[in-house]
Amino acid sequence: MSISSINYSSSVLGSQIRNINTQLTDLSTQLSTGKLSQNYSGMGTNEGFAIASRAQLSNIAAYTDTITNVNVSINLANTALQSLTTIRNTVQTGSANTAQDLNVNGQTVAQNTAAAQFGSMVGVLNTQAGNRYLFSGTAVNTQPVADAGDIINGTTTQAGFKTVLAERQAADLGTGTGRLVQTSLPSGAVQVSEDVAGSPFGLKIAAVSSTLTGATVTGPSGSPVSFSVNLNGTNPNNGDKLSVKFTLPDGSTEQIDLTASTATPTPVGSFAIDASVPVNPANAQTSLNTALNTAITKLANTALVAASAVTAGDNFFNTASSAIGTPVNNQAAPPAPVTGATALSGASPSDSISPGFVAGDTITVNGTTLSFVSSGATGNQLNVGDSIQTLMSKIDQITGTSKPSTVHGGSITINTDDAANLSITTSNTGALGSLGFASTPVTATQPPLRIGSSPASSATTLVNGSATTVKWYQGNDGPGSPRSTAMARVDDSVTVQYGAQANEDAIRKELQAVAVFGTFSTSPAGQYSGGQVAALSLRVTQALTKQPGQQRIEDIQTDLAMSQNTMKDASSRQTQAKAQLQTIIDQAESASPDQVASEILSLQNALQASYQVTSNLSQLSLVKFL
Repeated sequence: MSISSINYSSSVLGSQIRNINTQLTDLSTQLSTGKLSQNYSGMGTNEGFAIASRAQLSNIAAYTDTITNVNVSINLANTALQSLTTIRNTVQTGSANTAQDLNVNGQTVAQNTAAAQFGSMVGVLNTQAGNRYLFSGTAVNTQPVADAGDIINGTTTQAGFKTVLAERQAADLGTGTGRLVQTSLPSGAVQVSEDVAGSPFGLKIAAVSSTLTGATVTGPSGSPVSFSVNLNGTNPNNGDKLSVKFTLPDGSTEQIDLTASTATPTPVGSFAIDASVPVNPANAQTSLNTALNTAITKLANTALVAASAVTAGDNFFNTASSAIGTPVNNQAAPPAPVTGATALSGASPSDSISPGFVAGDTITVNGTTLSFVSSGATGNQLNVGDSIQTLMSKIDQITGTSKPSTVHGGSITINTDDAANLSITTSNTGALGSLGFASTPVTATQPPLRIGSSPASSATTLVNGSATTVKWYQGNDGPGSPRSTAMARVDDSVTVQYGAQANEDAIRKELQAVAVFGTFSTSPAGQYSGGQVAALSLRVTQALTKQPGQQRIEDIQTDLAMSQNTMKDASSRQTQAKAQLQTIIDQAESASPDQVASEILSLQNALQASYQVTSNLSQLSLVKFL
């Protein structure tokens, strides 16, 4: 017989020792790395939770980066807005100052300050965060505001604000009496009339009242509007008064009061009545005529000039091109953006707006009424089930636009060649709101307006000046809130809006007021120069004062602060979630140092015992065995 030798490597004992060594190696790795395994297969059954948690941690890290970047943009925007607030307060304080000392350029110190601050405002509005302009809306790569010098002085091909202001002043002032014509009638009466019916320029006669004894006052009436005063050969009593109220181009009103007086010399704001014996009433009529002309000339060369400058600012800065409805959804399930084919009424879930129009509703466009009927629409009628495109075609026929209105991305754009006169109203505001127009009347802010003919002093119309005038705002001017032009997801179900546009009302009105104040100049030694600057200063002060219902710079800052608060809350939640997710990962993947050390000690003892047995066995011989 043969006796096989004992082979240690193939013995059960040797296999056990190798297994113990392998376990010791794994435990040593766990002790040094703190991980249960270096691959997923060794992590155990809970590794699936760890993998999911790690994915969530990755999302949170991305959100954290987004929040950091958005906060940088908001902080820069807020700093810019705070600078605008400081500039507003500085210019307002200067304009409210009663000092009207003019320098050689026909401006006050406050006006010089405003001119410098205008350049600062333009620089602030052109602030960038990295390569992104903060006040351009979605046009982040486009400088939002043209260069300050171009805005004021123009370019080689386009007029700047200084030119627009000068043209408007010439058109409003006319020959020096605010486009009013004063004549003596054969009856002896004095008549004052507007020079051209429907002209947008100059003083507009609003009302006339009189306590003149024995006098006949007619008007204001007629086309062009006029009024007349005839003393009828009667000498008014001392203290009798004639009052004439005028509307100025900026919508403000001014009143001339002329009081009959026997005082010598005749006080300012009065006209002389004849005190001779015998009395000659014709002298009173002549004095009234002269006093009326003097008062009108003064009003035209002071308050009217100031109002003209303010209106020129509106003509230049308050511009847009169309009436745009904000994005809306039809009532189909699931909701979808409206298209030209979307019906104006219908039962859910049909492709129609909700709420929709019903029979009897009306839409009035520039004075022409469109009526809704159940069916069989003709002429200026619409069926309740007609499409949005049909409605827009009807509107385009009325406005006569050369560019058809459109629906794109759920937004309705109503185009018109005469944006200044567009007006759309309805008997069903809810249905019109479903088309994206939240308020009525629907209007299209006018393009830059320029004097329609030359010389400006006799012009009678304003025309679209887009092609010949510097466009001061160059950023995005689309539908929706300016805040929605920049959006970021900062949590799984949370987004924030932090966009801004330099043409927002609060910003545009401040820029406009500062430009008007800083650009206007007059003759340093002119008879009415002080009155012009005083009247302008009053209007600029009012323009820079918050009015009820108007947006203010602080409102924009509040919107941005709310976005930051939302991100702060999201960040706090994410910090808590990170700790919980990390705990899940640690529990699934981490090795307890104490437990590993205990297991290593136990294995080392077992290994030592195995080696001892192995050693004893290795010394075993047949003789010892027997």
